[in-house]
Amino acid sequence: VIYLYPTQKMNSMYKVSVNDNAPISIQFNDGAAFLNDKNANIDMQHIGHHQFSILQNNQSYNAEIISVNAEEKTLSIRVNNNIYNVNVKDRFDILLQQMGMGDTASKKANDLKAPMPGLVLKINVTEGQEIKKGDSLLILEAMKMENILKAAGDGIVKAIKVNVKDAVEKGQLLIQIQ
Repeated sequence: VIYLYPTQKMNSMYKVSVNDNAPISIQFNDGAAFLNDKNANIDMQHIGHHQFSILQNNQSYNAEIISVNAEEKTLSIRVNNNIYNVNVKDRFDILLQQMGMGDTASKKANDLKAPMPGLVLKINVTEGQEIKKGDSLLILEAMKMENILKAAGDGIVKAIKVNVKDAVEKGQLLIQIQ
């Protein structure tokens, strides 16, 4: 569970969408919070079970976390009796999105494309095979590391477009999934 707490000491960055609006960048550096690279000047205190008191720019807010879906990284938060639906992406989600693998939360699997150049070491599925989210589809060696590429969702393997020992380029179609 991710709690965006501005007094955390470690440096971290998130992309946050509120009620499906354009995402904003939230970064924590040594206890300070920054919104879109501007110091947010937030003082937040934990006052009860999932409840917080927030002071920003001489304005007081009461916030309560209503629900959390850790798998989908979403929260429902009540702030001064208004409910907001929040979608949080951490640095790993941002990196996956930059690599073209950003929609891992969808239930239906998309085609598997190479996230980076590499060498196909092993193919763990066959054409026509039913797959579930998280199933290991292929092992790709890149930068002397074995990377297990997993199914982003449920589906059926329509076609395998590579063979073991094939060199592949970033973005190359490896497995078609329907």
